[in-house]
Amino acid sequence: MKYLHTMVRVTDIDASLKFYCDGLGLQEVKRNESEKGRFTLIFLCAPGDEDAKVELTYNWDPEEYTGGRNFGHLAYRVDDIYALCQHLSDMGVVINRPPRDGHMAFVRSPDGISIELIQAGDSLPPQEPWASMPNTGKW
Repeated sequence: MKYLHTMVRVTDIDASLKFYCDGLGLQEVKRNESEKGRFTLIFLCAPGDEDAKVELTYNWDPEEYTGGRNFGHLAYRVDDIYALCQHLSDMGVVINRPPRDGHMAFVRSPDGISIELIQAGDSLPPQEPWASMPNTGKW
């Protein structure tokens, strides 16, 4: 058995790519458009980790997706959790669970998918503004 990908539905391709690619640093590795099925599939991966893909599914006909939190979350190991959280915050992304412990944070995609960020290696020493920042919203 081999892991292939995790699929999440998105409602705005541009906003989703900005979050996943410009924000998190994932790369688009494949795109399929289906006129007959009226959908677009975009496969993303972390640089150097092409075997673990996220499939963004965009259905051309408008649909309302609820319960993104019921999905659970995607998790990524990151080199510097503080730098990535600052980058995302600078892009306007809410840091729902700040990395107060220098180890873990949660953010949400434009479609409400929870993304867990985990510091590679040992936790970083507590650092402001993260150490005293409260949780915001759901994560």
